[in-house]
Amino acid sequence: MRKLTFGMNLTLDGYIAAPGDDLGWSAPSDELFQWWSDRVGATGLALYGRKLWETMSSYWPTADQQPGATPAEIEFARRWQAMPKVVFSSTISTVDWNTRLVTGDAVTEITRLKAEDGGPIDIGGATLAAAAMRAGLIDEYVLATAPVLVGSGTPFFTALDNWVNLTLVETRTFPDGVVLTRYETRH
Repeated sequence: MRKLTFGMNLTLDGYIAAPGDDLGWSAPSDELFQWWSDRVGATGLALYGRKLWETMSSYWPTADQQPGATPAEIEFARRWQAMPKVVFSSTISTVDWNTRLVTGDAVTEITRLKAEDGGPIDIGGATLAAAAMRAGLIDEYVLATAPVLVGSGTPFFTALDNWVNLTLVETRTFPDGVVLTRYETRH
């Protein structure tokens, strides 16, 4: 069974985006950016909701060709391009960049993908991750918590019907006061 991880940058008050999908608070340090890049390099499959897919696919497919791209940005872009991806959406009809589109039930497809052989799976996008969270499919949570309060926006966690017990497996401090915590779900 493949491991499914939900990881994002988030604010101290628990939001992955401020109102209006503002991500201005989330610019990572070079060290944190490298940590995320290494994670992409180790991911067997990435699952995206439509909004996060549109954000990522509007930049990373050509980021390695942009004037002034840093070596770290070039490395991340190439890793992202090579990584197999699945986008879950009922409102778009095509995807590119080593990606396939799923328009059916996300929980059913994620359950099927977890049962396949292969490397670890990362899931991104608040709505998609919330569905997987409510279905009990997430095996690990990775929170890169920035020391900023935005008051409202898109929450990292969704409302749940049942408690989810977790075990802390890693903590790490990055520049700018970002604290990374990793928790495994106790099944």
